[in-house]
Amino acid sequence: MYTTMSSKGQVTIPVEIRNMLRLNTGDRIDFVVFDKNRVEMMPKKGSVGTLKGLVRWTGKPMTLKQMDEAIASEACR
Repeated sequence: MYTTMSSKGQVTIPVEIRNMLRLNTGDRIDFVVFDKNRVEMMPKKGSVGTLKGLVRWTGKPMTLKQMDEAIASEACR
């Protein structure tokens, strides 16, 4: 799949790609440069709040004190 850059440096993202990434008008896109010949485009959607519930914890709930102790023990490594 290809597109052509305009004289203003603009490109049209093919509809198949827009649909796959669920891009809409006004969405922000992040370009990540890996080397001189490789750049990846990633949609910047949502906020940190959208990550809530992404990872499920099946164990017993921890207290804040237990969490602090676990963090402190790893920080001292």
